[in-house]
Amino acid sequence: MLPPLLCNLWKVHDYVALALQKQAGTGNFIGPWFTQMNCVVTCDPMNVHYMFSKNFINFVKGPEFRKIFKAFGDGILTADSDMWKYQRTILHSSFKTRRFEKFREKIVRKKVESCLIPLLDHVERQGIEVDVQDVFNRFNFDTICSIVLGFDPKSLTPDFQEVACMRAFNEVGEFIFYRHILPKSVWKLQRWLRIEAVKKRAEAFQTFDHFLRESIASKREKLSQNKEVISTEDEDDDLITTLMKDEEGKESVGDKFLRDTAFVLFVAGRDTITSTLTWFFWLLAKHPNVEAKILQEIQNKKEVKDQVYLHGALCEALRLYPPLPVVRRQAIKHDILPSGHEVGPRTVVMISLYAMGRCEDIWGKDCLEFKPERWISERGGIVHIPSYKFISFTAGPRTCLGKDLSFIQMKIMATAILCDYQIHVVEHHPVSPALSILLQMRYGLKVRITKRR
Repeated sequence: MLPPLLCNLWKVHDYVALALQKQAGTGNFIGPWFTQMNCVVTCDPMNVHYMFSKNFINFVKGPEFRKIFKAFGDGILTADSDMWKYQRTILHSSFKTRRFEKFREKIVRKKVESCLIPLLDHVERQGIEVDVQDVFNRFNFDTICSIVLGFDPKSLTPDFQEVACMRAFNEVGEFIFYRHILPKSVWKLQRWLRIEAVKKRAEAFQTFDHFLRESIASKREKLSQNKEVISTEDEDDDLITTLMKDEEGKESVGDKFLRDTAFVLFVAGRDTITSTLTWFFWLLAKHPNVEAKILQEIQNKKEVKDQVYLHGALCEALRLYPPLPVVRRQAIKHDILPSGHEVGPRTVVMISLYAMGRCEDIWGKDCLEFKPERWISERGGIVHIPSYKFISFTAGPRTCLGKDLSFIQMKIMATAILCDYQIHVVEHHPVSPALSILLQMRYGLKVRITKRR
């Protein structure tokens, strides 16, 4: 099974979606004996519901997942059982406060007004091409730095200057991807031979890790020098400061917890939003009728929470191009999935979100169409789709804590851009997914920008 997969690696998600369609949604992947790549692959929503909700306790991230995603540390994305519950409880108490919601929205709006709009004005006046995926990457890196660490690295500038910590973070993403797809034996051999590419990625991890640890240490020292600040809550406190202040009178969560939390939030807060918005604007460029309806809604509804059609269009982008195209779970003990497939202890199950978004049984005959209307009810509200059918924000107890905040940020950014500018994709620009754990565009998205009349 491995040779045809490797031959189709350049379009791997479409290849897997077609293969699953022929297998009624679930199949076994068997690799060569030395690769340890055997797993179950599925896009069946009943299997997803079973693993993520009904029998959640038997399907975990697992120790192998933590080895592959070692850069994440013991953060909430890699943790299981009691460690996961502990972290989710702490983050839930910070994320789900009105103060934090207002703080994040304030940071995003300020960045839009002070950096994004001036940059787009500059690009429009100069009449030059720009990679909007790079723009969104920089915008989101700066905002997540401000939200989590209270520090703006100012990577979003007209000259697109290189920022060391952002470059290191990008290289860490590549490092994780290659560690994910390479058989363990090959990875160990490369590391033993000290191959240059492996060495370079390891150095990038150390650079970004040092950046996080230094930022946290500096913040802790600053707080320790001003005891009065610790006991008072400031509406402009970043997340790490909030978590440090919450330690007062309690057991310290420790700097490692803060570092792992920060790393996870950089991944969740930057790359997923960048991916969604890039595909969203590409889809709008192909569907001017949808763009016209969004513009009409923006004129009539100024508050982002009231913009239902825009919300539906973003959901469609997430359905067709999920930021995480594949997620994995590992069984603790023997089980049988609703599809009838047996899984033994330590069996890995790969769930293709990309294939789920293109499944006729879930979305109907028009599943390949970009159609925001499928998300809107007759009364004009958002249609509720069970999370096990639309799992871009995962499902069950592990449902993403930042889901609502992410939609608000994407709506703010999309509204600001669409109100004043038209995005024109450069003719003949190649568009295809990158080989990465995240579904970004391989060659970026080169566009020209004009002022909207």
